[in-house]
Amino acid sequence: MGHPLRRILLFLMAIFLILATASLGAKKPLPPVGEVTIELKGVGVIFGVSWGHGVLWFKGKKYPFHVEGLSVGDVGFAKISARGKVYNLKKPRDISGAYGALGAGVALAGGVAGLAMQNERGVVIDLSATQQGVKLNLGPQGLTIRMN
Repeated sequence: MGHPLRRILLFLMAIFLILATASLGAKKPLPPVGEVTIELKGVGVIFGVSWGHGVLWFKGKKYPFHVEGLSVGDVGFAKISARGKVYNLKKPRDISGAYGALGAGVALAGGVAGLAMQNERGVVIDLSATQQGVKLNLGPQGLTIRMN
């Protein structure tokens, strides 16, 4: 085997090992333990801001909360209605906190977008949103939830 071919094979093996290791570290959350609905409005050029309210349904009870967010790379205005499943929640107050997500997505008028977020307590929210207007997210997105 010549040197160029050996280097290519080693490079491909290294990439395979990196990808395999990364997928092993990803944990699957437990079954959903609750649901949320969120109503957000957002506006931005370069840096966007969003605000709104939501409701957590957990163990047969309803818990209202406020939502504030900051995302990098927003352009335009959006009104977002979202529903989602909640994972790894042990008590209602654990929903509070700063949520982060990685990725990029485009939502066009009447389009559907999805987003999975996790806070510092390990609570995961998997949202599906129908958005009005155009909103482009290019980088890490953040969202803060505060219980009422």
